[in-house]
Amino acid sequence: MTETIAIEPLTAEAFAPFGDVLAAEGAPDRLINQGLCGRYHDRARLDFVDGRAGISLFHAEPRTLPLSLAMVERHPLGSQAFIPMTQNPFLVVVAPDEQGMPGRPLAFRTAPGQGVNYRRGTWHGVLTPLSEPGLFAVIDRIGEGANLEEHWFETPYRVA
Repeated sequence: MTETIAIEPLTAEAFAPFGDVLAAEGAPDRLINQGLCGRYHDRARLDFVDGRAGISLFHAEPRTLPLSLAMVERHPLGSQAFIPMTQNPFLVVVAPDEQGMPGRPLAFRTAPGQGVNYRRGTWHGVLTPLSEPGLFAVIDRIGEGANLEEHWFETPYRVA
């Protein structure tokens, strides 16, 4: 029997066990450029084993809800940040680690302008834009070594 995962709004508190919410909310940490630019300083912890940080662009096809969640993945050698290049919300799915296996997933819908940074080793769903154009800047580890683990669920979850 398929279990349904309810989608919650993405908040820093709810997402804290899995990584960082990236958003320019509240007052900036400092003003720069003659006071014309607010800097929201050091909002994510990039964490890499060997390698280096790289910035890539991802163009993903939008998905429709409800979504069948058959697989999650993780990156044991580095964190991974997804920064939307539009104001469109996207779906974020994460799962707690339970002795090397993903536990019951959680699903979040971002608010316009929010991104996420997954901690190194966090089980997460694939990039899931909910509308066009599905364009993201991604900051992650570039380097040698196996940095991708996938887990396929025996019974997919329904995310709605």
